[in-house]
Amino acid sequence: MIRCLIVDDEEPARELIKLHLSDLDGFEVAASLSNALDAFTFLQKNSVDIVFLDIRMPRISGLELVRSLKYTPKIILTTAYREYAAEAFEIDVFDYLVKPITHERFMKAIAKYMHYQSGQAATMDTQKNDDHAYMFFKVGRDQVKVFLKDILYIEGLADYIKVHTKDKSYIASEKLGYMEEKLPLNSFVRIHKSFIIALDKISSYNADQVILSNKSLPLGRLFKARFLTIVQMKKQS
Repeated sequence: MIRCLIVDDEEPARELIKLHLSDLDGFEVAASLSNALDAFTFLQKNSVDIVFLDIRMPRISGLELVRSLKYTPKIILTTAYREYAAEAFEIDVFDYLVKPITHERFMKAIAKYMHYQSGQAATMDTQKNDDHAYMFFKVGRDQVKVFLKDILYIEGLADYIKVHTKDKSYIASEKLGYMEEKLPLNSFVRIHKSFIIALDKISSYNADQVILSNKSLPLGRLFKARFLTIVQMKKQS
């Protein structure tokens, strides 16, 4: 069962999402809440798969809620305002629905989630040792096998990623946030809203950038502390 949380300060908006979900088998509404503070409290004690989240709400906005969460389920924003789209995708929201939300657009978001769940875009074998671990990436109509040891870095390109290896690059149908979840934490780290790097490919770094071979990548302010912590832990291990 796919558990959903609905967060919106307008009751008609919450009821519409409930109505759309009632047409679907395998989906349940875990809670329907009118503000982000209650949602934050709920998510500290309960696990959900999808959050349908309004942006403009009293006291705490939907975007502030997302940034405050340590564990982030898939966020589908539901808002009357288009101007937050760029900021929203910087924090890897799963989808962005503009009110009034039609049934057709809602079902498109659900189909996108089911595609993500099915693992068609990328599959991974981590049962092997590090030298033989690999992923399949959907490149055009093909599933292309790439060994993790060959990846230098992965670049986010909106709804696509660019996987850079020493010899070749692949543009694949996937989001950077999904790759961050699937890649082994001891081998890869996100350093910027647009970049995940392989730790063993780092040549040098400073407060502003990370050098991989001859490639310089920016070190984002929001990712710097975690990156430095991980690098220090690697030094000590």
